[in-house]
Amino acid sequence: MRLELLTGATPCPGISSFEVAAPGQIGFRRHAFERGCSSSSRSEEFLGLRALAAEGGPDLSVTVNGLRLPNPFVIGSGPPGTNYTVMKRAFDEGWGAVIAKTMSLDATKVVNVTPRYARMRVGSGPKDVFGWENIELISDRPFETMVAELRQLKQEYPDRILIASIMEEYNKSAWEEIIECVEDAGVDALEINFSCPHGMPERRMGAAVGQDCELLQEVCEWINAKATVPVWAKMTPNITDITQPAQTSLRAGCEGISAINTIMSVMGINLETLRPEPCVEGYSTPGGYSSKAVRPIALAKVMSIAQMMKSEFPGQDLSLSGIGGIETGDHAAEFILLGANTVQVCTGVMVHGYSHVKSLCAELQAFMTKHNFTSIEDFRGLSLQYFTTHSDLVRRQQEAIKKKHAIRKGLASDKDWTGEGFVKETETMVSN
Repeated sequence: MRLELLTGATPCPGISSFEVAAPGQIGFRRHAFERGCSSSSRSEEFLGLRALAAEGGPDLSVTVNGLRLPNPFVIGSGPPGTNYTVMKRAFDEGWGAVIAKTMSLDATKVVNVTPRYARMRVGSGPKDVFGWENIELISDRPFETMVAELRQLKQEYPDRILIASIMEEYNKSAWEEIIECVEDAGVDALEINFSCPHGMPERRMGAAVGQDCELLQEVCEWINAKATVPVWAKMTPNITDITQPAQTSLRAGCEGISAINTIMSVMGINLETLRPEPCVEGYSTPGGYSSKAVRPIALAKVMSIAQMMKSEFPGQDLSLSGIGGIETGDHAAEFILLGANTVQVCTGVMVHGYSHVKSLCAELQAFMTKHNFTSIEDFRGLSLQYFTTHSDLVRRQQEAIKKKHAIRKGLASDKDWTGEGFVKETETMVSN
């Protein structure tokens, strides 16, 4: 393993949502017509989106809260959605939706530092990254500039899904103002950043709200009373039970949950300088951890939220967007099997580039073909039924032993461990 400091300047992970066209039909939101796009341009756009998936392969399109995407792969809020140029690139490469980097009304309060990234690697190659830390804040670009670029993107790509990620202080009028401004720019949905793990907690922003369900409920009610487009609440994993804020957000009117944002971390200490990384003038601060290393944690959180949504909100048009270490189509399939409608990629784009979406789509279609799935809904949430309690696992195994008159695999009791055969004995109880 190798800890590597990343220099350079750009912004941090955190946000989600979607829209576009389904197979054989074109579904446009009302504001697309209002912008005057011609029927021929809409048809060309639709045909181009359908061509993003492998010809004749399984259908990757998804519909979430009335928003239609050509595939479930969404640019997660962060550097990959930091300005017009990169968001345009994402649309051109074929991403199902783009979530812009989180913005607030007063960008002058946002001051980023450099370096602000550090990464953990398992090899010498530039893509051998399995852990990534950032101490980046939300967008430091003027709010008016970001809004103007969102408006320009929707004018140029009226039938693609563009989501605004927003975050504000504990101030009802500020939330109402920022919602009105980004909706006026034509965005298709809002993702609310209740989960940024570092920076500005003293202003009651980000995870400071997401970790306090009473405060979260009040702010969600403000937001949903004002918003006219779907609202997604982005969850922090830095909490004991992630289902509690997720349930609070949904009960307060949000249509969707995205999870997880980054995990609070310290990447490491440079043993030559004895200083923490990333190091800024000899000092650092805990930041958000992402990339492949967080995927097992993200899967557990998404599973818990999906189970809660299934039991507490049955039959409702709510959605779940999975985030955390997704770099292959198979990774995406795991999140979808646990109930995610869509998946977000942020760090993965920073490592592999925008064109990586083509590989993601092809790999997901290969998985679907292998299992004879023709649509995302065919297998969404399919694996949730296989989770249970440890006591139930014991019961099931005991019943299986009795039924089959077989001896279970591995050691029967802790007294059977031996020092000499310890490694081999361990292997007899590993399932993969």
